[in-house]
Amino acid sequence: MSFKEKDFIEINYTAYDAEKGTVLSTTYKDKAKEGDIYDDHINYGPTLIILGSHAVVPGLEKELMNMNEGESKTFVLEPKDAFGERRKDLIGVMPISQFRENKIDPQPGMQINIDNSVATVVSVGSGRVVVDRNHPDAGKSIKYEVEVIKQLKEDKEKIEGLTKTYNVQPSRIEKEGDKFVLYYDPKFKKNADYFIGKANALSAIFAYVDGISKMNVVEEYENSIDSKVDNENSDKTHEDEEAS
Repeated sequence: MSFKEKDFIEINYTAYDAEKGTVLSTTYKDKAKEGDIYDDHINYGPTLIILGSHAVVPGLEKELMNMNEGESKTFVLEPKDAFGERRKDLIGVMPISQFRENKIDPQPGMQINIDNSVATVVSVGSGRVVVDRNHPDAGKSIKYEVEVIKQLKEDKEKIEGLTKTYNVQPSRIEKEGDKFVLYYDPKFKKNADYFIGKANALSAIFAYVDGISKMNVVEEYENSIDSKVDNENSDKTHEDEEAS
């Protein structure tokens, strides 16, 4: 049975430049290392896809819609179904002063954010910077090796999948009455990334998990100073016991 829009599925995949055979992206740590694209900031492993959300290239989403849980498939997408054809109108010139105003030293190959889109610095010289707003893989045929690990059907596992995607997977999730509650214990690092990720995860839950109208978040905090004192006192007590 094939999938439909709004289905939640977890997949593993590797994407290659179909012409050169080089690895472009993957969910496998070992393949990332073999392809010399490993990034220790990435959490490798199955990734969540919500079909119909347009989070992946159109050709990949179309192929996934026609797959089944546990199925593996290899296919090649032409540029129009992948990252698009390369467009000359997306290559332009910017004054180098614009970079220096933002304390950026442009170098060829550097990727920068311009108007919420990624651009690549092509060349620098004579006070001008040539930038390319095409996707880095535009114009390429992409070979995909994909495996559908499983479909997430229950609301709780969908919520778990979304919080994991935004790196804010809670200590536990409970259904209490007509709502779900996310619990974050004191050990969970609650920095700026956490608050941004939590907001994005909650927004995605309301958007994509049908029937969810209420969510509660319980955050536990611990006084680090008191905790340190307690640990020091515990260590001292232990030392006194050993001495006696």
